[in-house]
Amino acid sequence: MNTLRSILLHLDASPRSAERLRLARTLAAQHQARVTALYGVTPTFLTLPLAIGDGSAAMVPVLEQIDTDHRAAARAAFEHEQGGGVELRWADLGTEPVISGFIAQALFADLLVLGQHDPGDAEAAGVPADFVESVLVGSGKPALVVPYAGTFTGIGGDVLVAWKSTREAARAVACALPLLQGARSVHVVGWDARASAAATTDQPDRLDLAGYLRLHGVEPKVRYHSSAPIGVGEGLLSLAADVGADLLVMGCYGHSRARELVLGGATRTILRSMTVPVLMAH
Repeated sequence: MNTLRSILLHLDASPRSAERLRLARTLAAQHQARVTALYGVTPTFLTLPLAIGDGSAAMVPVLEQIDTDHRAAARAAFEHEQGGGVELRWADLGTEPVISGFIAQALFADLLVLGQHDPGDAEAAGVPADFVESVLVGSGKPALVVPYAGTFTGIGGDVLVAWKSTREAARAVACALPLLQGARSVHVVGWDARASAAATTDQPDRLDLAGYLRLHGVEPKVRYHSSAPIGVGEGLLSLAADVGADLLVMGCYGHSRARELVLGGATRTILRSMTVPVLMAH
C-alpha cells in the first residue's frame, strides 16, 4: 500500500512560504500525514559582498536582527496554520548549510514540499538558486515544487503525468500514487517509440504503465507519441493547461554525472517556467 505519512516542508523568509505551508497542510489533512516545517536560510551576512576591514563588522548586529525578524515572520505564518486536526512541527536549521542540512532531514520524509526559485524575490536571497535541483538529486526523495506565482488551494484533482521509459519517470509515478488514487482524472502523455508501438498492437502479455496504474485503482487516459517534439517542457505546460491539470508528475531525467548536466532540458524548463505544482523524482 502506498502511503503518505511524513511531509517535509521548506520554509524561508519569503511570503511565498505561507502558500507552500497551506498546500502542505491541505495534503496532510487528506492523507493523515504529519508536516515538519523546516526553516532553512543562509545567514544574511554570508549573502552580502562585504569586505573585511571596511567597517562591515559593525553591520553584523544589524544583519543578525534581519535574520531574527525573518525567522519570526516564518514562525508566525507557521503558528497561523496550527490546529484543525493536522500535526504541524517546527524545525530550524540554524546556521547549518541549507542544502546539506535539508537533504539530511529529507531522507526521513515521504514527500518534500519546496518552492520554485524566484530570482526577483529579495527575501528569498538566503536560499541557493539551485536548492530544488540539489535536494532532488541529493536526497532521492520525491518533491512537490510549488510555483512562486499563483494560489493553490489543493492539488491532485486533475493530473498530467509525463512519461518516458526511465527509472526517474517510474519513480515519480510510484511516488505520486497516493495522489493519483484520489484524482478525478489522470492524463498520461508519453514519448517512447516502443510503448507507442505496443499500444497499437495486441500484446496482452506485456507490462505497461496503463496496466500498472489500473492495478492501483487509477484509470488513466493515455496518449503515446513515437518521438518527443522540440520544446518538451513548453509542450507539457501547454498540455497541462489544455486538460485543466492542477498537478504535473514527471521524472528528473539524468543525462550526465556532471552536476550541471544532471537534469534534462525539459526539467530545467519546467523548473524555470512552471505554472502548476510539479511532483518530481530523480
